[in-house]
Amino acid sequence: MLNKAVISTDNAPSAIGTYSQAIKVSNTVYLSGQIPLDPDSMQVVEGGISAEIDQVFKNLAAVCEEAGGSLKDIVKLNIFLTDMGNFASVNEAMAHYFTAPYPARAAIGVKELPKGVGVEMDGIMVI
Repeated sequence: MLNKAVISTDNAPSAIGTYSQAIKVSNTVYLSGQIPLDPDSMQVVEGGISAEIDQVFKNLAAVCEEAGGSLKDIVKLNIFLTDMGNFASVNEAMAHYFTAPYPARAAIGVKELPKGVGVEMDGIMVI
């Protein structure tokens, strides 16, 4: 039987539904998808796709920190975009939040995301 620990922080949007912000198994943390919600108001941030991407990284960082790591410990990042034309904005933000070696990643175009946002990300962190 796996020894699973639930990771939860008030510094990221609370889980809405039947999932956890993250689950830690041994030294691996599985990060649930984050959308650009302000954790205090639980409203989508304003300011366009760049503001949305920035908020998603802030939310992921808060969960990583609660688990005892940071964004630099993410080894796999999945990015979901409703408009693949925004991929350059993701790369720009990643250059701000990450340094080499960068995490492995996938960028996936999707029809829609919760609350009509343009971006969602999840990942795997090893600490």
